[in-house]
Amino acid sequence: MTEPPAEGKTRAPARPRAGKRIPAGANARKPRPAAKSARAGVSAETPPPPARRKAVERVFHGERVQDDYEWLRAPNWRQVLRAPSALPRSIRNYLVRENTYAEAVLKPVDGLRKELLKEMRGRIREDDATPPAADGPWSYYTRYRKGDEHPLICRKRREGGRETIMLDCEKLAKGKRFFDLESAAHSPDHTLLAWSVDLKGSEYYTVRVRDIASGRDLPDETIDTDGDVVWSSDSSSFYYVRVDENHRSCQIFRHRLGTDARDDDLILEELDPRWFVRVGQTQSGDYAILEIEDHETSETWILDLADKRARARVVEHRHAGLQYEVEHHGEKLLILTNAEGCEDFKIVEAPLATPDKAHWKDVVPHKRGRMITGFAVFARHMVRTELEDGLPRIIVRDIATGAEHAIAFDEEAYDLDLEEVLEFDTNVMRFGYSSLKTPGEVWDYDMATRERTLVKRQEIPSGHIPDDYVTRRIFARSHDGAIVPVSILHRRNTPIDGSAPLLLEAYGAYGYAFEAHFSASRFSLVDRGFVYAIAHVRGGSDKGWSWYLDGKLSRKTNTFQDFIACAHKLAAERYTREGRIVALGGSAGGMLMGAVANMAPELFAGVIADVPFVDVLNTMLDDTLPLTPPEWLEWGNPLLDAEAFRLIRSYSPYDNVKPQRYPAMLIEAGLTDPRVTYWEPAKWAARLRATMTGGGPVLLRTNMEAGHGGASGRFDRLKEIAVEYAFAIWAARRAMEDAAADASA
Repeated sequence: MTEPPAEGKTRAPARPRAGKRIPAGANARKPRPAAKSARAGVSAETPPPPARRKAVERVFHGERVQDDYEWLRAPNWRQVLRAPSALPRSIRNYLVRENTYAEAVLKPVDGLRKELLKEMRGRIREDDATPPAADGPWSYYTRYRKGDEHPLICRKRREGGRETIMLDCEKLAKGKRFFDLESAAHSPDHTLLAWSVDLKGSEYYTVRVRDIASGRDLPDETIDTDGDVVWSSDSSSFYYVRVDENHRSCQIFRHRLGTDARDDDLILEELDPRWFVRVGQTQSGDYAILEIEDHETSETWILDLADKRARARVVEHRHAGLQYEVEHHGEKLLILTNAEGCEDFKIVEAPLATPDKAHWKDVVPHKRGRMITGFAVFARHMVRTELEDGLPRIIVRDIATGAEHAIAFDEEAYDLDLEEVLEFDTNVMRFGYSSLKTPGEVWDYDMATRERTLVKRQEIPSGHIPDDYVTRRIFARSHDGAIVPVSILHRRNTPIDGSAPLLLEAYGAYGYAFEAHFSASRFSLVDRGFVYAIAHVRGGSDKGWSWYLDGKLSRKTNTFQDFIACAHKLAAERYTREGRIVALGGSAGGMLMGAVANMAPELFAGVIADVPFVDVLNTMLDDTLPLTPPEWLEWGNPLLDAEAFRLIRSYSPYDNVKPQRYPAMLIEAGLTDPRVTYWEPAKWAARLRATMTGGGPVLLRTNMEAGHGGASGRFDRLKEIAVEYAFAIWAARRAMEDAAADASA
């Protein structure tokens, strides 16, 4: 079940569980004195905490790698993921001092932070709810009570009647510092609810089963899972993925209700640390989908959910570079794949009895530049989402006749998603639509009659008039001639004369396309005269799979050059001026922030790096870390490949900090983050301060009670955004004041 769209941090799935150079030529300005304390909040009374240096040297491929801040990595980091109180006192004290320093520096904008938080909260309908999703005799939905941080998981009879609150997450979260509900899956007979929760932020989920009628949980409990659950057809058991001590999802088990989880049946296991497993379900509900994958290759097994004795059987064994996803329809499977060099994917079909690749037959042929990003299969229709030139669309296909039609949209930049539908035998699919200026809408679409029905429009209680804003798409030419799309939002009355500050956001990794979606929070910047822009850089799949391939491994630096080209283009088109841009990126997008800060610091008034993957070389050299072996396909393996070692070393943000002026930097970390470990941003902040010759300040804020996703409550997430936006406003204002002072001098 999905929650209402809570206004929180939008973090791309960087460094996913299979789930972040060229420094020469960066024309640094002559260092200037640090900002005056009245603007920066920095004074002799608030110096940054000293970070002791303790050099650790290692040799790889004949080259020495020195790390002065390795001591910030807790030797018991695995234990810290499960029990944050186990963090060694010396490291905890250092991180707390960093937090205290950041708060002192940001104290002059305390009032602005509170104002921003009030505005952003005022744009949220506090008693929001998802549209009900029908399944048999019931309709399931999620809603919030006014003032609650966490949702209620609910249902009603399909024909109406009294509501049943199956799960009160606000009550369950009471007294807990962190509470993240990953999933809530009702059983096929509608009597039970399997729900999973993480109480540390470390993404180890515990699954419990609730009797819906009584509201009580059964004794069954499975720990250390990835949170996903698939029920058997008779509701007597469920399938789940277990996560090991290195935070790898490597085993799929079946748990039979009423038995000890230690006796669960092992269904599938992958011991190679380069691979991950996950479990899902076909839209038909007939089969469990068991997937083994890395960043380039996948292997899928199917299992009959109605057969208690069924064994999983493979669709097609893994072949390097072959990716595919499976859906079920009657006596055949429909498969989304990149087979035969179809880098932007095609859809094939195969007999259910003989589903291997030898029997695959094209249904939707490959078209280069039109990437098929997803699909869903219903009793009479197949729906697919496509991405071309950075814009998504939906195509509906009649399975019997092969006739297709597209669902059309008008705006220059928008976001489009297939929403969850719980039934298979239906003509009605559901999709979500929004744009940078248009609040989210959920539509039911009759695939036979082509009739659209609006079932929900995101309400902005404080008011929002889309026509007061302008959305645009422009294109920047990168260093090698590649054309990079840029999505833009600004108020209609904002002067486009170079005077406006601009927030430029990007990601650029793992083939993740950065959608131009609506965010109510952004208007706290845009209504203050900011221009907001998304750079659709290489490393994502915004222009097809080749766009991703052209921004990974040996071509990773294209991502950084694309972002810099977009910044120059926005200034050339008078949306802003160089030096008035605040750059924002999280996780692998945080690596992008570190790289461009090293390469072209003069472009930026400020940089916001959220859980940034910046210690790329050291992390990729350490195969004991949870995600390192599978990540070699994204970045290269510097342990075995000298060329990969030198390339990563040439752009890794931590290794390329230089004695130059840096913009103001806000760096955010999560103590229990298993994807980007807390010590990466902590080490980076320390090295920046020790090396830079001017600019700053460098602020490190570590959430001591959360992980990669930040705070778990919907309003607590807004507090984090308010800090980022207050910093952006302050940094841009400071840069503009300094530029005016320089001009008058």
